[in-house]
Amino acid sequence: MPRRWFLHPLASPWSPPAAFGAAVVLYLVAVEAHRPSAAWARPLLFAAGAGCLLWLAGLWGTLAAVPRVRRERAARRRAAELIREVGSKLARGGEARKEAVEPPLQQAREALAGEALEPVEAAVLALESSAARAFPELKGEGFLALGWGVAKALALALLIRAVLVEPFRIPTGSMLPTLQIGDQVFVNKLIYGVRIPWLNEVPFVIVRRPGRGDVIVFNNPADPTRDFIKRVVGVPGDTVEIDDEVVRINGVSQPRSLVDPGYVVHNREAGPWYDDPVSFYEESLDGVRHATLQAPRHPHAGVVEGPYVVPEGQVFVMGDNRDGSTDSRYGLGGGGGVRFVPYGRIKGKAMVVWLSLSYGGWLADLFGGTGLRTDRLFLPVP
Repeated sequence: MPRRWFLHPLASPWSPPAAFGAAVVLYLVAVEAHRPSAAWARPLLFAAGAGCLLWLAGLWGTLAAVPRVRRERAARRRAAELIREVGSKLARGGEARKEAVEPPLQQAREALAGEALEPVEAAVLALESSAARAFPELKGEGFLALGWGVAKALALALLIRAVLVEPFRIPTGSMLPTLQIGDQVFVNKLIYGVRIPWLNEVPFVIVRRPGRGDVIVFNNPADPTRDFIKRVVGVPGDTVEIDDEVVRINGVSQPRSLVDPGYVVHNREAGPWYDDPVSFYEESLDGVRHATLQAPRHPHAGVVEGPYVVPEGQVFVMGDNRDGSTDSRYGLGGGGGVRFVPYGRIKGKAMVVWLSLSYGGWLADLFGGTGLRTDRLFLPVP
């Protein structure tokens, strides 16, 4: 057995999750740059995920089945850590205590360079004892270093969430069938510019402004305690009308075709899941093709809603479940007629469904119909 294979970064149990995380980042970049690339990138991502699971299982299996490997890995890692810590203390003015730690330090270096396990374990014990007497502050510094490491990791996670990507859970059926209740989506927070939350301002655009057809997550201007997810239908300067659910922008009716008049979606509010019969349409907004739903007893039949003129710096949004969405037409739930979403309230653009705990799927029978929907994992949001 090569004596250092278990110290290689690829032998760390953290390596498979890190590798899969890198694969997810590459997938998100590819899908955002060219949405049709999901057709080939998604199967590759699943293959990478399966490979990482086998890789992780192999590492854990080896560590569990071969106790000596586990012992040697722990001993050599601890020896390398002690050599680094004690060497650092000596370099920072610990010469006065050099005599106390130099012999066990050299012993640890020699043992670490050798093939046998027992000398390494003995050297670790000797160096720990000598270091504890010579540098009693090392113990406190170890806890401090651990705390500092956790703080840095937390700060990095918060920075990523604030600036790059944020997860968002779909709480209602307003975006059915595009997004199912219980879907978890990744939100691209960089594409429209970095938002200053408390000021609700976007100082500068990074890629582009929100466009028609984008699915966005925003802080509801009618109720700042809640975040909503809807589709952008109108951009600044647009005049939007809805005639029997046909969207008309600047006098031009957007393409819409009936796909299935007897479609059934699974919906829920405060209680259990229920079947919701609807008519399934396919709509296009500036070439962005997506599904929309219309209730059988359409409450707006023969009614023209609007016209709504979208102000500068704001967008007009609607849910894909057109008769089950509290959107711009209805004041975003705040009453008082039409309400638009200012750019400064927009958190970002929905990219992909990274997890789905929705109707059906694995273990649904045990949890009242809610299960893991593997068919929706990393599905791009159209």
